[in-house]
Amino acid sequence: MSYKDVGSRRLNLQAALGSILRAMPGLWLGAAGALLVCTAVWLVPVFVALTGWTGPVWAFAAGLTTLVAVGGLARLSVTEDVRAARALGLGPAGLQFGWPEVRLVGSALFCLIFLAMIVIVLALLVLAIFGTAGLDVAAIQAGDWDRVGSPWKLGLLAVPGAAALLIPLLLVVRLSLFVPATLGRNQMVSLNSMGIAYGSFWPLLAGLIITALPMAGLLAVVRTAGLAVPVSPVILVVGLVWLQLPLTLALLGTAYRKLEYWTPGEVVR
Repeated sequence: MSYKDVGSRRLNLQAALGSILRAMPGLWLGAAGALLVCTAVWLVPVFVALTGWTGPVWAFAAGLTTLVAVGGLARLSVTEDVRAARALGLGPAGLQFGWPEVRLVGSALFCLIFLAMIVIVLALLVLAIFGTAGLDVAAIQAGDWDRVGSPWKLGLLAVPGAAALLIPLLLVVRLSLFVPATLGRNQMVSLNSMGIAYGSFWPLLAGLIITALPMAGLLAVVRTAGLAVPVSPVILVVGLVWLQLPLTLALLGTAYRKLEYWTPGEVVR
Protein backbone atom coordinates (compact mmCIF):
# COMPACT_ATOMS: atom_id res chain seq x y z
CA MET A 1 0.00 0.00 0.00
CA SER A 2 0.99 3.59 -0.59
CA TYR A 3 -0.03 6.09 2.06
CA LYS A 4 -0.55 9.84 1.85
CA ASP A 5 0.08 11.98 4.91
CA VAL A 6 -2.95 13.71 6.40
CA GLY A 7 -1.67 17.21 5.62
CA SER A 8 -1.48 16.55 1.88
CA ARG A 9 -5.05 15.32 1.64
CA ARG A 10 -7.07 18.03 3.36
CA LEU A 11 -10.32 18.72 1.56
CA ASN A 12 -10.47 22.15 -0.04
CA LEU A 13 -14.17 23.06 0.04
CA GLN A 14 -14.02 25.70 -2.70
CA ALA A 15 -12.19 23.36 -5.07
CA ALA A 16 -14.60 20.55 -4.19
CA LEU A 17 -17.64 22.68 -5.00
CA GLY A 18 -16.14 23.59 -8.37
CA SER A 19 -15.50 19.91 -9.07
CA ILE A 20 -19.11 19.10 -8.18
CA LEU A 21 -20.45 21.62 -10.71
CA ARG A 22 -18.21 20.18 -13.42
CA ALA A 23 -19.19 16.61 -12.55
CA MET A 24 -22.99 17.07 -12.52
CA PRO A 25 -23.60 16.86 -16.33
CA GLY A 26 -21.55 13.65 -16.50
CA LEU A 27 -23.47 12.14 -13.58
CA TRP A 28 -26.84 12.97 -15.12
CA LEU A 29 -25.83 11.60 -18.51
CA GLY A 30 -23.99 8.51 -17.28
CA ALA A 31 -26.74 7.44 -14.85
CA ALA A 32 -29.78 8.76 -16.76
CA GLY A 33 -31.42 5.36 -17.11
CA ALA A 34 -31.08 4.51 -13.43
CA LEU A 35 -32.38 7.94 -12.41
CA LEU A 36 -35.39 7.61 -14.74
CA VAL A 37 -36.30 4.16 -13.42
CA CYS A 38 -35.81 5.29 -9.82
CA THR A 39 -38.04 8.34 -10.40
CA ALA A 40 -40.76 6.25 -12.02
CA VAL A 41 -40.84 3.73 -9.18
CA TRP A 42 -40.89 6.40 -6.46
CA LEU A 43 -43.79 8.14 -8.23
CA VAL A 44 -45.99 5.02 -8.30
CA PRO A 45 -47.76 5.78 -4.95
CA VAL A 46 -48.62 9.26 -6.23
CA PHE A 47 -50.80 7.82 -9.00
CA VAL A 48 -51.64 4.28 -7.79
CA ALA A 49 -53.16 3.28 -4.44
CA LEU A 50 -50.97 0.66 -2.77
CA THR A 51 -52.93 -1.91 -0.80
CA GLY A 52 -52.14 -5.32 0.60
CA TRP A 53 -49.05 -7.00 -0.88
CA THR A 54 -48.42 -4.17 -3.34
CA GLY A 55 -47.02 -1.96 -0.55
CA PRO A 56 -44.09 -4.24 0.38
CA VAL A 57 -43.41 -4.99 -3.30
CA TRP A 58 -43.23 -1.27 -4.05
CA ALA A 59 -40.96 -0.64 -1.04
CA PHE A 60 -38.59 -3.37 -2.24
CA ALA A 61 -38.61 -2.01 -5.80
CA ALA A 62 -38.00 1.55 -4.56
CA GLY A 63 -35.07 0.43 -2.41
CA LEU A 64 -33.60 -1.65 -5.24
CA THR A 65 -33.84 1.09 -7.86
CA THR A 66 -32.38 3.63 -5.42
CA LEU A 67 -29.49 1.27 -4.74
CA VAL A 68 -28.87 0.88 -8.48
CA ALA A 69 -28.93 4.66 -8.96
CA VAL A 70 -26.54 5.19 -6.03
CA GLY A 71 -24.23 2.51 -7.43
CA GLY A 72 -24.15 4.17 -10.86
CA LEU A 73 -23.63 7.67 -9.49
CA ALA A 74 -20.95 6.48 -7.06
CA ARG A 75 -18.96 4.78 -9.84
CA LEU A 76 -19.08 7.95 -11.92
CA SER A 77 -18.20 10.25 -9.01
CA VAL A 78 -15.27 8.10 -7.88
CA THR A 79 -13.68 7.89 -11.33
CA GLU A 80 -14.80 11.13 -13.04
CA ASP A 81 -14.61 9.18 -16.32
CA VAL A 82 -17.23 6.98 -17.99
CA ARG A 83 -14.67 4.46 -19.28
CA ALA A 84 -13.10 4.10 -15.85
CA ALA A 85 -16.57 3.82 -14.31
CA ARG A 86 -17.39 1.00 -16.73
CA ALA A 87 -14.29 -0.79 -15.49
CA LEU A 88 -15.90 -0.65 -12.03
CA GLY A 89 -19.07 -2.25 -13.42
CA LEU A 90 -21.11 0.74 -14.60
CA GLY A 91 -23.93 -0.53 -16.81
CA PRO A 92 -25.66 1.15 -19.76
CA ALA A 93 -27.11 4.46 -18.56
CA GLY A 94 -26.21 3.51 -14.98
CA LEU A 95 -28.36 0.36 -14.94
CA GLN A 96 -26.38 -2.39 -13.24
CA PHE A 97 -26.56 -4.68 -10.24
CA GLY A 98 -23.67 -6.73 -8.96
CA TRP A 99 -21.40 -7.38 -6.00
CA PRO A 100 -20.61 -3.67 -5.52
CA GLU A 101 -24.30 -3.00 -4.80
CA VAL A 102 -24.38 -5.94 -2.37
CA ARG A 103 -21.29 -4.55 -0.66
CA LEU A 104 -22.95 -1.14 -0.40
CA VAL A 105 -25.88 -2.72 1.46
CA GLY A 106 -23.53 -4.55 3.82
CA SER A 107 -21.48 -1.41 4.49
CA ALA A 108 -24.63 0.63 5.15
CA LEU A 109 -25.91 -1.99 7.61
CA PHE A 110 -22.60 -2.01 9.52
CA CYS A 111 -22.63 1.80 9.71
CA LEU A 112 -26.26 1.89 10.88
CA ILE A 113 -25.66 -0.77 13.55
CA PHE A 114 -22.60 1.12 14.80
CA LEU A 115 -24.50 4.43 14.92
CA ALA A 116 -27.47 2.80 16.66
CA MET A 117 -25.20 1.35 19.34
CA ILE A 118 -23.52 4.72 19.93
CA VAL A 119 -26.85 6.57 20.11
CA ILE A 120 -28.30 4.03 22.58
CA VAL A 121 -25.23 4.23 24.84
CA LEU A 122 -25.24 8.04 24.74
CA ALA A 123 -28.97 8.20 25.49
CA LEU A 124 -28.59 5.87 28.49
CA LEU A 125 -25.57 7.83 29.73
CA VAL A 126 -27.36 11.17 29.49
CA LEU A 127 -30.46 9.81 31.24
CA ALA A 128 -28.25 8.36 33.99
CA ILE A 129 -26.47 11.71 34.46
CA PHE A 130 -29.79 13.56 34.56
CA GLY A 131 -31.19 11.05 37.03
CA THR A 132 -28.13 11.31 39.29
CA ALA A 133 -28.47 15.10 39.27
CA GLY A 134 -31.95 14.74 40.75
CA LEU A 135 -33.84 15.67 37.60
CA ASP A 136 -37.19 14.12 36.81
CA VAL A 137 -36.40 11.74 33.92
CA ALA A 138 -40.09 11.09 33.30
CA ALA A 139 -40.67 14.85 32.90
CA ILE A 140 -37.76 15.05 30.44
CA GLN A 141 -39.25 12.23 28.36
CA ALA A 142 -42.64 13.94 28.47
CA GLY A 143 -41.16 17.32 27.57
CA ASP A 144 -42.59 18.97 30.71
CA TRP A 145 -39.64 21.27 31.46
CA ASP A 146 -41.42 23.15 34.28
CA ARG A 147 -41.09 20.19 36.65
CA VAL A 148 -37.77 18.79 35.39
CA GLY A 149 -35.55 20.57 37.93
CA SER A 150 -33.71 23.78 38.79
CA PRO A 151 -32.72 26.04 35.85
CA TRP A 152 -29.06 26.12 36.92
CA LYS A 153 -28.94 22.33 36.85
CA LEU A 154 -30.47 22.30 33.38
CA GLY A 155 -27.86 24.78 32.18
CA LEU A 156 -25.03 22.74 33.68
CA LEU A 157 -26.34 19.49 32.27
CA ALA A 158 -26.79 21.02 28.82
CA VAL A 159 -23.10 20.16 28.19
CA PRO A 160 -23.53 16.35 28.17
CA GLY A 161 -26.80 16.82 26.31
CA ALA A 162 -25.07 18.81 23.57
CA ALA A 163 -22.26 16.25 23.43
CA ALA A 164 -24.83 13.49 22.97
CA LEU A 165 -26.12 15.33 19.89
CA LEU A 166 -22.75 16.36 18.45
CA ILE A 167 -21.07 12.96 18.70
CA PRO A 168 -23.57 11.22 16.35
CA LEU A 169 -23.26 14.16 13.94
CA LEU A 170 -19.48 13.81 13.99
CA LEU A 171 -19.74 10.08 13.31
CA VAL A 172 -22.28 10.50 10.50
CA VAL A 173 -20.01 12.96 8.69
CA ARG A 174 -16.92 10.81 9.26
CA LEU A 175 -18.79 7.72 7.99
CA SER A 176 -20.31 9.49 4.99
CA LEU A 177 -17.53 8.37 2.63
CA PHE A 178 -18.42 4.67 2.96
CA VAL A 179 -20.28 4.70 -0.38
CA PRO A 180 -17.45 5.96 -2.64
CA ALA A 181 -14.88 4.05 -0.57
CA THR A 182 -16.75 0.77 -1.07
CA LEU A 183 -16.80 1.34 -4.82
CA GLY A 184 -13.26 2.73 -5.00
CA ARG A 185 -11.64 -0.05 -2.95
CA ASN A 186 -13.85 -2.79 -4.43
CA GLN A 187 -14.58 -4.14 -0.95
CA MET A 188 -16.90 -3.42 1.97
CA VAL A 189 -15.83 -0.25 3.76
CA SER A 190 -17.76 0.87 6.81
CA LEU A 191 -15.94 2.05 9.93
CA ASN A 192 -12.69 2.38 7.98
CA SER A 193 -14.25 5.31 6.12
CA MET A 194 -13.71 7.40 9.26
CA GLY A 195 -9.98 7.15 8.66
CA ILE A 196 -10.39 8.45 5.11
CA ALA A 197 -12.32 11.50 6.33
CA TYR A 198 -9.87 12.18 9.17
CA GLY A 199 -8.91 15.85 9.36
CA SER A 200 -11.64 17.07 7.00
CA PHE A 201 -14.74 17.05 9.20
CA TRP A 202 -15.60 20.73 8.82
CA PRO A 203 -15.20 20.92 5.01
CA LEU A 204 -17.25 17.72 4.65
CA LEU A 205 -19.98 19.01 6.96
CA ALA A 206 -20.08 22.36 5.15
CA GLY A 207 -20.19 20.57 1.80
CA LEU A 208 -23.09 18.36 2.88
CA ILE A 209 -25.00 21.43 4.09
CA ILE A 210 -24.30 23.41 0.91
CA THR A 211 -25.32 20.55 -1.39
CA ALA A 212 -28.56 20.19 0.59
CA LEU A 213 -29.49 23.88 0.18
CA PRO A 214 -30.98 23.58 -3.36
CA MET A 215 -33.32 20.81 -2.24
CA ALA A 216 -34.20 22.73 0.92
CA GLY A 217 -35.03 25.76 -1.22
CA LEU A 218 -37.16 23.63 -3.54
CA LEU A 219 -39.02 22.17 -0.57
CA ALA A 220 -39.68 25.66 0.81
CA VAL A 221 -41.00 26.87 -2.56
CA VAL A 222 -43.30 23.85 -2.92
CA ARG A 223 -44.70 24.29 0.58
CA THR A 224 -45.17 28.03 0.12
CA ALA A 225 -46.77 27.76 -3.32
CA GLY A 226 -49.56 25.47 -2.09
CA LEU A 227 -49.49 23.30 -5.23
CA ALA A 228 -52.04 20.60 -5.95
CA VAL A 229 -51.48 17.20 -4.32
CA PRO A 230 -50.19 15.32 -7.42
CA VAL A 231 -47.87 18.15 -8.47
CA SER A 232 -46.11 18.66 -5.15
CA PRO A 233 -44.92 15.03 -4.65
CA VAL A 234 -43.79 14.83 -8.27
CA ILE A 235 -41.62 17.92 -7.90
CA LEU A 236 -40.13 16.68 -4.64
CA VAL A 237 -39.37 13.19 -5.99
CA VAL A 238 -37.76 14.61 -9.13
CA GLY A 239 -35.75 17.02 -6.98
CA LEU A 240 -34.55 14.28 -4.65
CA VAL A 241 -33.58 11.86 -7.44
CA TRP A 242 -32.20 14.26 -10.05
CA LEU A 243 -30.80 17.00 -7.81
CA GLN A 244 -30.09 15.91 -4.24
CA LEU A 245 -28.83 12.40 -4.96
CA PRO A 246 -26.33 13.43 -7.69
CA LEU A 247 -25.16 16.46 -5.70
CA THR A 248 -24.48 14.38 -2.60
CA LEU A 249 -22.71 11.61 -4.52
CA ALA A 250 -20.67 14.20 -6.46
CA LEU A 251 -19.49 15.74 -3.18
CA LEU A 252 -18.67 12.38 -1.61
CA GLY A 253 -16.89 11.18 -4.72
CA THR A 254 -14.84 14.37 -4.95
CA ALA A 255 -13.95 14.15 -1.26
CA TYR A 256 -13.00 10.49 -1.60
CA ARG A 257 -10.67 11.13 -4.53
CA LYS A 258 -8.89 13.81 -2.51
CA LEU A 259 -8.82 12.05 0.87
CA GLU A 260 -8.17 8.42 -0.08
CA TYR A 261 -4.78 7.50 1.38
CA TRP A 262 -3.93 4.11 -0.08
CA THR A 263 -4.10 2.19 -3.31
CA PRO A 264 -4.63 -1.58 -3.24
CA GLY A 265 -1.83 -3.54 -4.87
CA GLU A 266 0.94 -1.04 -4.20
CA VAL A 267 3.77 -1.98 -1.89
CA VAL A 268 5.42 0.35 0.60
CA ARG A 269 9.08 0.89 -0.31
